[in-house]
This record gives sequence, structure tokens and C-alpha cells, in this order.
Amino acid sequence: MMLEFGKVYLTIIHARFKSLKDLGDKAIAQLSEEGLHWTLHESSNSISILIRHLSGNMISRWTDFLTSDGEKPYRNRDEEFMDTMATNEELFALWEKGWNILFHALEQIPAEQLLTTIYIRGEAHTVIDAIERQLAHYAMHVGQIIFIAKQIQKDEWQSLSISKGQSSEYNEMMFNKGGTK
Repeated sequence: MMLEFGKVYLTIIHARFKSLKDLGDKAIAQLSEEGLHWTLHESSNSISILIRHLSGNMISRWTDFLTSDGEKPYRNRDEEFMDTMATNEELFALWEKGWNILFHALEQIPAEQLLTTIYIRGEAHTVIDAIERQLAHYAMHVGQIIFIAKQIQKDEWQSLSISKGQSSEYNEMMFNKGGTK
């Protein structure tokens, strides 16, 4: 029973991370290079910085996920918050690298190890707790990316979900697909 639960959980969590990445991809795709580096003020983060931070976190946390502390000695977290990417290609490559490491690590987690203890900055977590911690962290930052992108794009923003005023039509479409009311 627990093994089956673990397999279902890992499938669901993979889909949740994939959905976050897809939302981030769609928001980022709507922006110019200037938009990726825009900040509201000096102490706010640009989307470029958020991408650097997310990727740095993913690389650190998900590399050797089950066997080493999630805060790797080579990680320079403070540097992640400097907008130093030279080109969009470098930025997008870093974004993809982080997500690829995460998805590869998820595929390597045996369902029977979900209650195993791992460490992040020396603090013990079950594998499930560590996964959930990262999901919440990434959801927050992808939400920031979307919010910033919407502010930059204003009326040119292409909605990533149900457009304002379209909830009834969307619900009707969904229920007509075979769902229940």
C-alpha cells in the first residue's frame, strides 16, 4: 500500500513541478530582454535574478538529492541575486539546467525512500518534506515571475489561466468534458 502511494505521489509531484515550469516558461516568453532585467526599485528582484536564484537552488538541492546535503559547498547564493547574466541564451540555459536536474532527480527517487531522512543546511527532512519545501519555494518565485511579467506587459499580457470574466464559460466547457456538477 505505501509503495503504491509513493509511486502515485511521485507522479503527481512531477506533474506539479512541470506545471510550474510551464507557467514560468509562458510568462518569460512574453518578455523582451529589457523586461527580463526590469526592477521596480533597487531592492526588488528582476525576473533574471529570480531565474538565477531558482536555478542555483535547484542545482544545489537536487544534485545528489538522496546522498548529500541540499546546500552544496559550491553554491554562491548571494551571487544569484546579482543581475550579471550577459545574454538571454545564458539565462535560458541556466533556467533549463536547474529544471532538468530537478526532473532527473525526481525520476531517481524510489517510492520506498519517501520517508528517508535527508538534510538541507544540516537540518533533517523526510524526502517528502524536502520535496514539498521545494515545491512551495518554487511556486512562490514562479508566482513572482508571473506577477512581474504581467506588470511589464500590461494590456499585452496573454493570460496563463482563465481570463477575467471567462470563469462561467470555462466551467461549462470543463463540465461538458465529462466532469460532474
